[in-house]
Amino acid sequence: MERSVAAAEAEAAATAAAAVGVEKIVVLDNGAGFCKAGFAGHQDPVAMVPNCLGRPRGSKRWLVADQVQECDDIQGLAVRRPMDRGYLISPELEKEVWDRIFKVLLNVKPADCALLLVEPLFNLPSIQKITDELVFEDLGFHSYYVADAPSLAHIYEANRRPESLLARSDCSLIVDSGFSFTHAVPVFQKFTMNYAVKRLNLGGKALTNYLKELVSYRAWNMMDETYLMEDVKEKLCFCSTDVPFDLNVSRKRGNSNYIKCQYVLPDGVKYKRGFVKDPGAAAAVHLKKKNVEIEVNGKHIDEDNVRTRVDTDRASVGTTETRRNVIVVDEQELTLTNERFMVPEMLFHPADLGMEEAGLAECIVRAVSACHPDLQALFYSSVVLTGGSMLFPWCKEKLELELRPLIPDEFDVHVTLTDSPITACWRGGSLLAASPDFGDCLVSKRDYEEQGSLRCRRRFFH
Repeated sequence: MERSVAAAEAEAAATAAAAVGVEKIVVLDNGAGFCKAGFAGHQDPVAMVPNCLGRPRGSKRWLVADQVQECDDIQGLAVRRPMDRGYLISPELEKEVWDRIFKVLLNVKPADCALLLVEPLFNLPSIQKITDELVFEDLGFHSYYVADAPSLAHIYEANRRPESLLARSDCSLIVDSGFSFTHAVPVFQKFTMNYAVKRLNLGGKALTNYLKELVSYRAWNMMDETYLMEDVKEKLCFCSTDVPFDLNVSRKRGNSNYIKCQYVLPDGVKYKRGFVKDPGAAAAVHLKKKNVEIEVNGKHIDEDNVRTRVDTDRASVGTTETRRNVIVVDEQELTLTNERFMVPEMLFHPADLGMEEAGLAECIVRAVSACHPDLQALFYSSVVLTGGSMLFPWCKEKLELELRPLIPDEFDVHVTLTDSPITACWRGGSLLAASPDFGDCLVSKRDYEEQGSLRCRRRFFH
């Protein structure tokens, strides 16, 4: 089965490349946090690596892209990123990352390949010019095309669910929450409606920084441990559908506080990476939420039964690897309670922290309200969540609860979390690059040399 899938992907990639007149078509989703790279026609990217350089403590050598992932000692890891607030600020660093991706991980010669590059919305003309120089002059690609993430996510979701309202109407509201910021983007007939796009200047980086501040104030000083705190955030944070209730639970002591959990910090000797001390205890909050839903539906479960099921869940999670982690030793531990759900709460209520920003639900309403009234019902019925910051448990349910009071009763609200929020955009790019008409959209190196960057950019309709 795996061979047949691989053979089909290889055939699709070869067909797409032959139609364009190159050996291969490379698809690169150049996110501020991670780069996803692969070939047109494939279902998954070949490489998904950090878009940064890292230097371990005590070392003089900078690690690039996948080397950062393979580094054992992440404690005190110094990180340099070519992108800041979603936009390219250091072409030299970006070239190092791209060189590593194309020549080592993908093993391709840029001169024999076409490139589909995903860049952020509202990219500045000066940055666009630098990007064109990087693609054609420094790397020497044969030809390339630029697309934006929301339209590609729409293409992928329509292809994944061909019978859905989204696919039949060719209309969706893409919520793309990435490393640097969050966008609410109406997409109509595969094109982004730029005049209606709303941006929330919060993303994964801001959430990690907020978690660092909370932990540093209450426990250990973790302000220099960005890479480590990202791991804590990804493993332990979740969205709360009832913040006052969860705050009361987090103040309790003993077994009644099912939100409290511990994260063991690396010591550089015995443990090179941190881990959740008791994965079962960390997952208990999800079982409790399921029990609350059952009670709401009319099936009462007494407290003893809930506690028994939580204890059973803790025991059942203990696989060979996780049981090894439940060890009582003299390690440095982070104890997290309300930080687990108050950090993602930033996306929904940034004003509570003194930020002059609208919440995610309000951004969506403003984006839809800027569109034609005849399309608004379609947008509310096809809200699609994508991006790494949408991976928090209960994020979809939280957004539906926040949206419903802000929307007129005659509109239905349907929020969908795409099956692969991190790679959905790349998969849409893979589908687009494998389409028969993709060759007509490309800008060749010869066109770039004759006409310049500005004229070539006019071909990219987004």
